[in-house]
Amino acid sequence: MDELGVRAAELAARHPGDARLRRVGTSRAGTPLLLLSVGHGSRQVLVVAGPHANEPVGGATVLRLAERALADPRLTEAADATWNLLLCVDPDGLRRNEGWLSGPYTLGRYARNFFRPGFLEQPEWLPDGPGRATLPETRTLLELQDELRPFLQFSLHGVDIGGGFVELTHDLPGLAQRLAHSAARLGIPRELGAYDALYWPHLGPAVYRIPPPRRGDLTAAITEAAVESTWCHPQRYGTVTAVVEAPMWGVAAVGDGSPPADRDAVLRSVSRTLRHDTRLLNHLLARIRPGARQAGPDAARLLAPVDDYLLVCPRLADAWDPDTDDGSGRSLPALSTAHLVALRIAGRRLALRTAGLLHQLVTRAGRDPAGVLPELDRLVDEWCADYRDGCAARWIPVARQAEYQTRVVLAAFELAGRRASACSRSGEPGWGSEAAVPMHRE
Repeated sequence: MDELGVRAAELAARHPGDARLRRVGTSRAGTPLLLLSVGHGSRQVLVVAGPHANEPVGGATVLRLAERALADPRLTEAADATWNLLLCVDPDGLRRNEGWLSGPYTLGRYARNFFRPGFLEQPEWLPDGPGRATLPETRTLLELQDELRPFLQFSLHGVDIGGGFVELTHDLPGLAQRLAHSAARLGIPRELGAYDALYWPHLGPAVYRIPPPRRGDLTAAITEAAVESTWCHPQRYGTVTAVVEAPMWGVAAVGDGSPPADRDAVLRSVSRTLRHDTRLLNHLLARIRPGARQAGPDAARLLAPVDDYLLVCPRLADAWDPDTDDGSGRSLPALSTAHLVALRIAGRRLALRTAGLLHQLVTRAGRDPAGVLPELDRLVDEWCADYRDGCAARWIPVARQAEYQTRVVLAAFELAGRRASACSRSGEPGWGSEAAVPMHRE
């Protein structure tokens, strides 16, 4: 986390006329929230890194974007654009992941040092609307959106296991083709049936349309972003938001769009496994929780996401089971092999994250009166092996993750510029009339 600020400050010092670094807010723990701005154009781009604490690739991407924007006037002067790069919107959460950030990059090390706060402490969400946002990180992001009124906003995410994809509030025709080209060049699998967007409209392969938020279902919101969010808040300014997901461990099968041989058999297996894993984890939590209650605020921060995950797991198992009516009145969409692989990965991800958080509860306490640590270690090792051997999950070097994400952002920037010009000519308000930006070429 500290390295991000140091490198951004060095970059601003080397380019005092074109780059500025300023503090725009303060986290709950007192960490500065830093914004690096490049260019002096009237059309604002806002790029948000680190919205999820366990997804660090955005930090590397914003530094790379800053360097590209400083080197290529087509991204700033020719486009009348300013790039505003929020280095990390959840620095406190990112610090809690530093146990695995320096490597070696193994699934076991990641799982045992994984942290992501509970749903209500994630800064992008607005479950009670923007007027009642309580997190200082969320208020900072909302104030930035209202100050800048960006024509384009990016939220940089990292899929831990799977493939790359993009979620959009407005269509950017041509982005799916650009994404496919960049993914192929860099060896990044595309996620053609993303679990996050299971019920969302497709705008092209691995590109999904973010639907309007709906109220009243917290368990769905934890997994589907079904409440109001900072992604949609700046739509009043005509902002296009793109959520850009880059994988850490790639799984080639998430790009298999073929029809499955036996959809229902796979769904039954995934649901049965998730229910079994949830029962195991609930039993372990029942043994750990009495001692954890006495461990103070740190234990509470670890227990919050555990409770979230164990709340949604039974609901998801029912929603995916072809033999169970989950009461939602919503049936599964048509599913490809890619969808089924994504659901298998997602169910195991929820269990592995929960086991990793419980492991930290015990190890940070320095004692294991319930004797659960050997069982937790066995589960973590077993579930990591399933990803590695059963799903062929392979680590993607950080530089390749960041380059992929950078290329997708720059492609969306060009296409959004074209969209802005077309909307302006058609009389739609909220868009500039500047010429489109040529695609950045290295």
